Amino acid sequence: MSAGDLEELMAVEGSLEAEIIKSKLESRGIPALLQYEVAGRLFGITMNGLGKVRVMIPRGLAAEAKKALAD
Repeated sequence: MSAGDLEELMAVEGSLEAEIIKSKLESRGIPALLQYEVAGRLFGITMNGLGKVRVMIPRGLAAEAKKALAD
């Protein structure tokens, strides 16, 4: 997956929630990549957007991904 082939599915606060979402997507065959906000990851801060994690998926799979997360 190259960065140009990805779209943001959602952004969440904290890596734990992001890892759970990623695992659920991957269990349904949807590849996912997590993009961390650097300062939050480095210092473990999850407030005021510093712990924001963007869940990235291949373009065109957003509807399928949202359905997978809703189930």
